Order: sequence, then structure tokens, then C-alpha cells
Amino acid sequence: MSSSKPITIIGGGLAGLTLGIGLRQQGVSVVVWEAAGYPRHRVCGEFISGNGQAALERFGLRALFDEAGAVPARTVTFFCGPHRSPVRRLPAPALCLSRHSMDALLAREFRRLGGDLRENARCRPAPSGEGVVLAAGRRAGTRENGRRWFGLKVHAANVCLSADLEMHVSPASYVGVNRIDHGETNVCGLFAARRRDAAPDPKFEWLRGTPGSALRERLGEARFDGRSFCSVAGLSLEPQRAVQRQECCIGDALTMIPPVTGNGMSMAFESAEIAVGPLAAYSRGEAGWTQARKSIANGCDACFARRLAWARLLQWLLFSPLLRGPCGPLLLNSDALWSWMFSRTR
Repeated sequence: MSSSKPITIIGGGLAGLTLGIGLRQQGVSVVVWEAAGYPRHRVCGEFISGNGQAALERFGLRALFDEAGAVPARTVTFFCGPHRSPVRRLPAPALCLSRHSMDALLAREFRRLGGDLRENARCRPAPSGEGVVLAAGRRAGTRENGRRWFGLKVHAANVCLSADLEMHVSPASYVGVNRIDHGETNVCGLFAARRRDAAPDPKFEWLRGTPGSALRERLGEARFDGRSFCSVAGLSLEPQRAVQRQECCIGDALTMIPPVTGNGMSMAFESAEIAVGPLAAYSRGEAGWTQARKSIANGCDACFARRLAWARLLQWLLFSPLLRGPCGPLLLNSDALWSWMFSRTR
């Protein structure tokens, strides 16, 4: 089936490639522009938890993830200074796969379906143009209380964990450590740095944790894969509403949920699924561009607004003195608080 109007997607990450796959399944002509190439490593928790797994099923992609070696994560625990939570079972297993494997398999599937993927190339169309979808990563952030957020990621071997996912919280950072494919462990952190903060040497020291911490103990004998190390700076964790944007945006190009929720990858797949129907209707001439763009924006806002609000509260709680003070053990051991925050950020 041919389409009268093509779609251009700027950004070949999770959201952009998945949207491209969904549109090709509808017979829509699609070009995806990606400034980098495949395969590549990206700063990412590599942890799919929530509705994103169901979206992958509906796209027919879940089997590809399993074939690529995705592993389930069933348990989680939090560490904060001397305090730690019990090891808890996730309500449903998460899916863990490296971005190196994930982006490559999505790119192959998009091309197999006849999509035009242009790697190592910058897109010429204006992001706000008709038929153009912006899926090109995160929005740049400004300083918050004199600090800027940045993220780091590296893969490691020889890491011993007490749960499939461990979250280690310090006064100005948190680091997630989770098992992924090929027997490796993903170590990914979010950090708040002031201008005067000096970068440690070697580069992995940000991710190792402070001496004497549980994180440092976990990674004491770790062997880091330097090829997988990557970073991203200037992250914005301010919730954004899609209806306030002139561009048609999905994924992190629209808004970024605090990484501690483990829901960012899920939101990429969900936003792509929301966009497929309106864009296919536009391509067939059944809807105008403004109508399609507004439909996608309203769908994303309805789907994500509540979890973004709760995620912002959780982000504040992690860096507040409450978690490191006398209330810390009470909060970390509260099954009710855990269940409440987990369900509200999904």
C-alpha cells in the first residue's frame, strides 16, 4: 500500500525507530535521520518497566528483544548512605537489554520493512515543518540551584548484586546497577554537578560511589568495558507538556522522566505507539497536519502527565534530607510507599 504523504523522523533512537517501524507496518513512506550510526552505546538504564513492554508486543517486537538476549529483572532494592530497603519483587518483570543491541535490532527491523534510515546525517527539514516528527533525544536543561544534571553509563563484568536492580542514592547523585544481556551489568548514574566540581580521574570514578559505600563495595572488583562508556550533559528534568510545543515531538525530545523511575524507555515506546495512528491518517489524507499533531500531543499529555508529576516528587524525595536522616529507614522499609510511588510512575 502506498501513501500520498511521507513522514520524516528526526532522530533514530528508541522512539524514532519504533515510530518508523509502526508507520511502515501501516504502509507509510518514512525517512529517519540519525546524526550518529549503529550500533552505539547510549546513556540509558537499559531497563524496560511498565506499559512499554505491552507496546512492544503490539508492534510485534518483543520476540526480537528475546532473540537478542534480553533478560528479566524481577527484584529491586534501594541504598541510601547506611540505610537500605528490603529486596522487593517488581509487580511484573522488567526487560533488560543493552542499547547497543536494542538500537541495532530496531534499525534492522525498520530497514527490513522498507524504511529509509540515513545514518551519520543531519536532517535538512525544519523540525516544525509539516510531516516532520522530532525524536532527537533530550531537551537541553538549565542550571537548578547552581547545578546541572549529567548522566554517565558503562558496562561492567564481575559485579555481585543482591537484586536484579540496585539503586544507590547519595546527596548529589543516584546510580542504577542492573543485569543485562551477555552476562554484563549496566552501571548508569545521574549526577548534579556545580561549576567548581572537578571531574575525577579515571572517568569511571563518578560511577564507583564514595569510599565505604555499598556501591563501591559492589563495584570493587568490577571490570569496566571502556568501549561502552558514554555521557550526556545538560539534562532537563522539568516536565514538559506536548500541547505547548510547536513541533510534533515524541520520546525524550518531548520530555524526560527522572531516570530513577526506570520508565524512560517505556515512555519512548508508548509515545511512538500514540503517534502511529494520527500520522498514518495524515499520510493517507484523512487528517490535516495540525489535527494529527494536536492528536499526538493530547495523547502524550493524557498518558504521561500524572506519572511525570509523581516522578518529580520522587526525584525531590531522593535528594531531600528526609531519606538520609532518622526517617530514612522508615521510608525505605515502607511497602506502602514503595507500591504507591512505583504504581504512580508507570
